Amino acid sequence: MYIENKYWNNYIGDTDDSLNLIAFLEDQDSNEISFSEILEKTGLHKQGNNFRKTVGHLGFTNSMGIYVDFHFAIDVITDLAAILLECKVSGNVDLHELEPFDTSSRIINIIATEEDYKLLDSILADFSDNPLEYDLCELVPQEDMSEMAEICGSLRQELLS
Repeated sequence: MYIENKYWNNYIGDTDDSLNLIAFLEDQDSNEISFSEILEKTGLHKQGNNFRKTVGHLGFTNSMGIYVDFHFAIDVITDLAAILLECKVSGNVDLHELEPFDTSSRIINIIATEEDYKLLDSILADFSDNPLEYDLCELVPQEDMSEMAEICGSLRQELLS
């Protein structure tokens, strides 16, 4: 997997929000999922262009009728950006490779429009430049936030090249 160790499980892909995102992707009917559809179905579209503070309730009701929530919008966006990079480089991603303990093998592909990439560019650039302005810093030490911001800057460059 292309993103393994470089991005995934390196401040990205290793949170409760990451597990919930993978559960969301696993619960989808189609193996091809649009980025904007993910934003809509998880409530992330309510953030507009500002992901510094998580607004409203973010989450989804899974196929068993259980509501699963996300705590930090920026966590979900960075995870989505990494998964989108994997799909861009490899053509798809096996959810089992993202979370081998609780997820069955299922290959999906996230597709994004030029507008989706522009949104990601804006969010990742802002996070890279202003990590301490994000609500995530309430739980994460400043040094780790700075490190995550650097990683997100690299992810942004690679995703948009």
